[in-house]
Amino acid sequence: MSYPTDPEFSRVAVTSRHSVVRSEARNGRTQVRSLGSQRWALTGRYNDLTRAQFAPVFAFVMAQEGGVEDFTIVPPVVSDTSGTRTGTTQSLGAHSIGDTTISVDGGSGTLKAGDFIKFASHDKVYMITADLTTATGSLSIQPGLISAIPDNDAITYNNVPFTVRLENDVQQWALSGYDRYNFEIDFIEVL
Repeated sequence: MSYPTDPEFSRVAVTSRHSVVRSEARNGRTQVRSLGSQRWALTGRYNDLTRAQFAPVFAFVMAQEGGVEDFTIVPPVVSDTSGTRTGTTQSLGAHSIGDTTISVDGGSGTLKAGDFIKFASHDKVYMITADLTTATGSLSIQPGLISAIPDNDAITYNNVPFTVRLENDVQQWALSGYDRYNFEIDFIEVL
């Protein structure tokens, strides 16, 4: 099931959440440890929707039962590469959990640092951390792989779908004096 794409959000915010434990001693020494997980959180805002535009969006939200159900969302703009990549790009060789450098081949053009990608074998979305300017090369990503990927695993770099659920159990909308609906919604990535 996919989140409605019409109307589009008037604003989208993307947050990266890392699970980290910190402790600080009285002498100021700090210890930091990563718990090895990262999730994306998205916030979408609508401004001045008509009732006809708003009703299907809120009906979809109600059907999610306050975060019980998960679904996909393709956020506008950020879900597409800022590079010039075209064609099918795939992993070259198998890669293990935790890998942050993925050998790839296929396609042509560039993938840019900051672009989102998704591997066909699982639902996690990753971010590219260094430009890839060749068809075959090493793709640097963060976080490290949460699942192993096989050889020739297709990589989505345009219309990247995030698998999410509603982050909050309470959803609220406001109606302005001119019969216009304003609504903001929070999503959290499902791993």
